[in-house]
Amino acid sequence: MNMPFSKFREVNDLVMLSGEVPLDEEGRIPEGIVAQTDLVMKRISSTLAQSGLGLSEIVSVTAYLTDKSDFELFNSTYKNYFSAPLPVRTTIGCELFIDAKVELTVVAARSLSASKAMNNKYSGADIIALGSV
Repeated sequence: MNMPFSKFREVNDLVMLSGEVPLDEEGRIPEGIVAQTDLVMKRISSTLAQSGLGLSEIVSVTAYLTDKSDFELFNSTYKNYFSAPLPVRTTIGCELFIDAKVELTVVAARSLSASKAMNNKYSGADIIALGSV
């Protein structure tokens, strides 16, 4: 299907991905929020790899869930893909255009490696002091 949007776009050092849904290679959607979240995260990882990035470069996530009762299971699966510093996230309850439970949109940053080095070099107090100079 030829959709009227890009899979991802790069602007300066940001890589923005279109919403990713849990479709496998045959176009099927697995059962349950855990399997769907795992598949979406694997698809996001694959798309980011095309730009030479990984999940650790994600700085922002927008999550769309079709069932509020899936929130806890979604969180327990989602958190397995990230470590500190965690990306910012907004979670929205909604209806999707396909019969899936989850869709994720992410923004990744190439410059995050330099940012991580600074975060590791300075303590929180040092960063506050640097900001007030």
